[in-house]
Amino acid sequence: MKRSRKIAIFCAALLVMGAIRMPLEIALTRELRSANLLPPELNIGTRERIGQTSSAVALGGLRTLVATFLNLKAYNYFMDMRWDDLGETFNTIVDLAPRTGYYWDVGSWHLAYNAASYYIESDNLPPVMRKNEWRNNILKGRAFLERGIRNNPNDWKLKSRLGQMLADSNKIGAFPDEAEAYATSAAAYKAASEIEHSPLFMRRAELYSLARVPGREAEALSLAKDLNEHTKVHPPTLRCLLFVLQMHENPKRDARELAVQIFKDPKTAYQMLSVHWQRTDDRFPQDGVASALVALEAELQIPEEKSVFNIPQPRRMGPKDWFQK
Repeated sequence: MKRSRKIAIFCAALLVMGAIRMPLEIALTRELRSANLLPPELNIGTRERIGQTSSAVALGGLRTLVATFLNLKAYNYFMDMRWDDLGETFNTIVDLAPRTGYYWDVGSWHLAYNAASYYIESDNLPPVMRKNEWRNNILKGRAFLERGIRNNPNDWKLKSRLGQMLADSNKIGAFPDEAEAYATSAAAYKAASEIEHSPLFMRRAELYSLARVPGREAEALSLAKDLNEHTKVHPPTLRCLLFVLQMHENPKRDARELAVQIFKDPKTAYQMLSVHWQRTDDRFPQDGVASALVALEAELQIPEEKSVFNIPQPRRMGPKDWFQK
């Protein structure tokens, strides 16, 4: 009798202790999740997708292990070009491991680059369908990457990937508003540059996107001047944009004089601005470039047959070419 009573008292004590601890543990779990020290709770949809066995493993604290195996499965889908299955699998992977930037990066790359490119080459499908699938996969890749950034706000690589995607001349036609795409690209690069240990070229990449946003030339010029003054690396694109943005600010100034001032000598100025003049597919502004080239050709005595204006401007293939038949 005494033994039964002791057991009952012991069980009651356990229940009381559990009741006391439960609210504390729930509060602690919420606090740890809000601080990104614990992954989000596994939702029912994810449990159903990964199956009973994997769900048990994930609930046991081995979610990253399940994500690793699913990543291998996603690679097989990539090899078989099963894009819908690949996208669904990566959605499950990031549900399991939302703090692993690699999965967000690779998933968006498969959608926006590999799947989109597949539909460029799929001549067996109607052109309209191919174009729609090309665009949809790029937009899916963008949305996936933006979700990754929201889950990993301190990951400069994901922000850089978004900036790169939105400014890609082979993808810009998929976005309904080119100016918005370039502006968002610039903002992504700027955000990346403000994160510790990010590469210095993030600010130059910000400039390259910002310079292509109509109405934000003054802001781009300020950034170009700052980079030219305070950084040691001055690539041709940076110097060309410094030229065109100043010409946009004051179209009446002497274009030849400004070009020589920036590039140090007439020959280099002519070479660099000639290349910039040919980069039509990159959609960079061209303010003052033509007038500077005319003056420099006269100064350097460039024969008419060798004039940059007599060289056809190269044009990359784009959606109009890919989906015309």
